[in-house]
Amino acid sequence: MQRAWFMLSLVHCHVLSLQYKGQVNLHIFEDWCGSSTAQLRKNLHYPLYPHSRTTVKKLAVSPRWTNYGLRIFGYLHPYTDGEFVFAVSSDDNSEFWLSRDDSPLNLQLLTWIGKTGMEWTAPGEFGKYASQTSRPVRLSVQRMYFFEIVHKQNDRGTDHMEVALNQEGLSFTVISSKYISLYTNESALRMSDTTHIPQTAASHTRTPSNQPDNQLSSQPVADMRRVDPRDTLYQIPALDSRYLRGVLPDCSYKPSYIIKGFPLLRYQGLQFVHMSYIYPNDYTRLTQMETENTCFYHNSPLDLDSYGFSRYMRLDEPEGALPPGEVRGRNPLVEGIDRGGEGERKGEEMGVSESLWSLGGDSEEEDGLAYDSTPPPVFDPEVNWAQTFQVTPVNLQAMRSDWIDLSCNVSGNLLLRPSDALPVVKAFMDKLNHRHNRHFSLVRVLNVERKVDGVQGSRYFLELELRDMTGQHLRLSHYIYALIRHNRSRPRGVLHPAPETLLCKPLGFHWNPTATVHVIVPVKNQARWVQQLIVDMEGLYQTTGDPYFNLIITDYNSTDMDIEAALKASTLHRYQYVKLSGNFERSAGLQAGIDLINDEHSIAFLCDLHIHFPPSIIDSVRKHCVEGHMAFAPIVMRLDCGATPKEPRGYWEVNGFGLLGIYKSDLDAAGGMNTHDFTDRWGGEDWELLDRILQLGLEVERIYLRNFLHHYHSKRGMWNRLNQYTHTHTSC
Repeated sequence: MQRAWFMLSLVHCHVLSLQYKGQVNLHIFEDWCGSSTAQLRKNLHYPLYPHSRTTVKKLAVSPRWTNYGLRIFGYLHPYTDGEFVFAVSSDDNSEFWLSRDDSPLNLQLLTWIGKTGMEWTAPGEFGKYASQTSRPVRLSVQRMYFFEIVHKQNDRGTDHMEVALNQEGLSFTVISSKYISLYTNESALRMSDTTHIPQTAASHTRTPSNQPDNQLSSQPVADMRRVDPRDTLYQIPALDSRYLRGVLPDCSYKPSYIIKGFPLLRYQGLQFVHMSYIYPNDYTRLTQMETENTCFYHNSPLDLDSYGFSRYMRLDEPEGALPPGEVRGRNPLVEGIDRGGEGERKGEEMGVSESLWSLGGDSEEEDGLAYDSTPPPVFDPEVNWAQTFQVTPVNLQAMRSDWIDLSCNVSGNLLLRPSDALPVVKAFMDKLNHRHNRHFSLVRVLNVERKVDGVQGSRYFLELELRDMTGQHLRLSHYIYALIRHNRSRPRGVLHPAPETLLCKPLGFHWNPTATVHVIVPVKNQARWVQQLIVDMEGLYQTTGDPYFNLIITDYNSTDMDIEAALKASTLHRYQYVKLSGNFERSAGLQAGIDLINDEHSIAFLCDLHIHFPPSIIDSVRKHCVEGHMAFAPIVMRLDCGATPKEPRGYWEVNGFGLLGIYKSDLDAAGGMNTHDFTDRWGGEDWELLDRILQLGLEVERIYLRNFLHHYHSKRGMWNRLNQYTHTHTSC
């Protein structure tokens, strides 16, 4: 019975292999820089969500494209029994894996080109590296063998990848359609269908650079990746707001920079947004990018190339040094030049030259030409290894203004000096303990944000970790105002008395810790990104346990994924879905999501699809939105091609205001999204909305948000864009 079942299985496999014969599965991961296969495996969507899925008819691929990765898998059918040697050739790195049988679980790495991304070969060059050719492998014509190829191409060179084999010392031959077949037919599947995709040792293998015992790899690439208490503030229980009543006197909150009713030209509102100062250092300055962008130092790149940072230094003169003129005069090598003896020395040298030339017969001097063949002496520059210098500590942060710096996208948040932050914290703690009989002690200062107003006073947002009398740790997150009071009565003999500063509670300016945040994302045919968004939102809920946020997806009739079904199958606490028709329109899609919000005292967070969210994102949006007073436009970091959240390289999007948190009541009062002027071609709708929000009398808080990232992607094939050529993919 078992033998009959085994024979039936062989027949079934043979029929399937014939049906799928002549091609293999090809998964393409576009818009991903780098040259190594390890870099490909860092891709957020690898291996389950490629940019596209198709087939290829032989194991020799050259799409003539840049910055992509390939995953090719299927079955190999040997044409005879015997031992085979495999070889791979590619630009750039590639790997060929072969199973002992038809199971993807038994893969072994046979051949490869490089691990660092620096290795490559010419087409058909199979002998450049020892790793390119495999040991002999015994195969049977009666069986089929699962294989997988991983290939990475950068933006240089002639892209190609080919796998060949030989037997008994014959020349290598590229594996053609006669000897391959599909692993599975994907032609009828949606991009969101992934259960059929094999996950193998090849797709998840570790490389030496990311082994857990590699201590160097455990160090964060960017300082922003280091542990910071701000990132986990939400985990500390909040102080009961009743303890804050009566701690400070009430005062009206009327900043001088509010421009309610002020007529603005379109897009002029950007000029009226000011940055806040942060304490302590949150390391949002992108120091890892400053080898490429030195704008933080307020030097032109030309000056830095020519002079470096020499203007920050003053070289020490050696003790007892003579003036430079005397030093030159005492130098025997140049003494004759300085004192006018050049003619004599030249004459002496010329005499020697003439005598030497006369030994050789004819001279060019006979033709009226004087020629000295002696090469000039070459001197190596003298290096003073003992040179010392003087330097004064430079506070480059103090040179920065709270205006938005559109010319520098790596600088990060403005830093608040300890002398400006800690006295305010101490004064508030004194008031708090005076009110509650020293019931609380300060454990640490977690975060202080200061919005400067030189006319009315500065607004502070204090985030402190406290310990009460029972030993419980509590979080205080509270807005206070340092109001500037000018004395009307002038003391005798004082012409200009110094103004006093009063710590007070700004009336109406408080955040709601239980306000629901609605994350609104419009989409169309972006299955892999939508799936990632759902996974990220699930993770956000599981990590924070925050029940007060809701995901709203407005879908322009996507055909590559059943988004509603994916939402229903998710573990999200709350979500809403609405289906729209027609071309993708960002403004209309956002407005459709806004219209789903019934509670006007909740927050709409107008968002994008390709975002990496820090766990603190909902808490951050909630804290920086104040109904009737303030919206929040966090600055996102745009990742470079090939960069990941764990290895962030890129720049801050200082121009964009498209990621915006605002209370529904305030957004309605501002008129909502402009769906008339901004339809299926967008850009500028965020600045236009900013104009109306500022004219309404609100301020917009603008902070570089740690680990708030925008994944790299090109616009090829997105939204309403069409491919220049339509490719038809044949499959069985």
